[in-house]
Amino acid sequence: MKELLYPFDSSYLLKNRKKIRRELLENNTERIHKKIAVLGGSTTNDIVSMLDLFLLDNGIECEFYQSEYAQYWQDAMFGNEKLNAFHPDIIYIHTTSRNLDEFSFDMSLNESDIDDMLEKQYYHFKSMWERLNEIYDCPIIQNNFELPQYRTLGNRDSWDIHGRINFISRLNMKLYEYASSHDSFYINDINYISSSYGLDKWAEPKYWYMYKYAMSMHAIPDFAFNLSNIIKSIFGKNKKAFALDLDNTLWGGVIGDDSVEGIEIGHETADGEAYLAFQKYIKEQTQLGILMTVCSKNDEENAVSGLNHPDGVLKPDDFAAFKANWNPKDINVSDIAGELNILPESIVFVDDNPAEREIVSRQIGCAAPEMSSPDEYIKTIDKNGFFEVTSFSADDMSRNDMYKANAKRRLAQAEFADYDDYLRNMDMTAIIEDFRPIYIQRITQLINKSNQFNLTTRRYTQSEIEEIYNSSDYIRLYGRLYDKFGDNGIVSVIIGKIKGTELHIDLWIMSCRVLKRNMEYAMLDVLAEECRRKILESIFGYYYRTKKNNMVSGLYNDFGFENISVSDNGDSIWKLDLNEYTQKNNIIKLKEGEKI
Repeated sequence: MKELLYPFDSSYLLKNRKKIRRELLENNTERIHKKIAVLGGSTTNDIVSMLDLFLLDNGIECEFYQSEYAQYWQDAMFGNEKLNAFHPDIIYIHTTSRNLDEFSFDMSLNESDIDDMLEKQYYHFKSMWERLNEIYDCPIIQNNFELPQYRTLGNRDSWDIHGRINFISRLNMKLYEYASSHDSFYINDINYISSSYGLDKWAEPKYWYMYKYAMSMHAIPDFAFNLSNIIKSIFGKNKKAFALDLDNTLWGGVIGDDSVEGIEIGHETADGEAYLAFQKYIKEQTQLGILMTVCSKNDEENAVSGLNHPDGVLKPDDFAAFKANWNPKDINVSDIAGELNILPESIVFVDDNPAEREIVSRQIGCAAPEMSSPDEYIKTIDKNGFFEVTSFSADDMSRNDMYKANAKRRLAQAEFADYDDYLRNMDMTAIIEDFRPIYIQRITQLINKSNQFNLTTRRYTQSEIEEIYNSSDYIRLYGRLYDKFGDNGIVSVIIGKIKGTELHIDLWIMSCRVLKRNMEYAMLDVLAEECRRKILESIFGYYYRTKKNNMVSGLYNDFGFENISVSDNGDSIWKLDLNEYTQKNNIIKLKEGEKI
């Protein structure tokens, strides 16, 4: 819903939240269901109502638990039957600088006194996080602390150990150190959000004195939007790729009319500098694993010449797909999604033309943020949080290269009349083995991002994957695929639960970029071998139908499983007798994993 993209109208959202929620629920979007516990140090009702909208818009329908006013500490430390019964998927702790009760402004205190004060305040929160983790073992999101609205020591307040700003800054650093060393612990950066919003407007005291709001009412949508980006990223709802227009988007002017010499990019003009800065910003995203593609109404030769401008930083080789033609842009974006084997809704369409944005957004449902003027482009993309980073792996840094290698694979395929000959020529090898601790984060990330080749649509947090890894009740496999063009990374995951002499597959996912390359058969062969090693007799597979995973509806049938049941909604249960199973992969060679 475009009303929920940045820049949004906070007054409109606050006034029409019930209507917007009703419209979101009526659009029949397929959503995952999650439970979020909000432990507040101030009033949280309006925060929750706005958070609900942004999460619904991102495909997450939530049930919320809210602590009583300012009872966050009591709920965490002393237990609460209602919270225990709620079984949260995420715990969000909404504390602000208003809740820092250990700080006392006293110029007579020495450095040791203030260090003790700081440690006591930090321990207040650290002990709470550890207690919550012990009981609920789920992701925790903690606000850092915004700066106060006043400075008792003026500018000195920031560097003098007696200053409130100095105390908050040092406390925030302790939170960051904790986050860097603890998985599934995330910082909601309200220090940045409040500064960006404007601290005086953010912290209007009347809202605290009258309603115990830790921020002004009109700041709540900005706050909730930022928080929603963390949550949707944890649950794998990030976008995956840019589809970028060229003329007046990556440079000023129209390449076909103005020629390479006439377009604006570089340091010669103000707009040229803005376009250059935007190109640099976009290129930075590739280091996070964001795919870049071109979607431009242009002759391809002109488009390439524009990207080869000596002052630009984006070059033709930076793009995983390139559509410069005169086709409708919604068709081009759909074709890009098909080439990359991702869903169109995973793409962010960036175009200066509002008519093109409207058509693409309506026709294929991808995000198309308002791009008003080049000096605002970075802010618009960045504040929308399309690619919020809550986890990061080595595979992310090389993802663009992986997809560009896929383009080479497609060209190589055209040289062979027989598909099996093509696969053999790919010289594929795979590592398929039990999970390794070093790959837990990547495995979790892949699980939560995979929608199409996902048989049961299960989602897991990293702590849940770690629990499965440490349990003898499961068979776990990850698969990494190599070929003559390079490393495809970790591309498949299976989790099966052992029940007596049976294995029940809780999860089977695979990256769509390696579809139809025999990897699924290689995974099944190793799974069957592991089951036999554990003296199991049969494997049960489950297919839970969604709008996005129809491609795997017949997978178990192809594997030779027997159909046990089919429900009216298309869900099905399948069984494989291991005594009758024969190896299916004859293309991919297996090798042992590296010693780590």
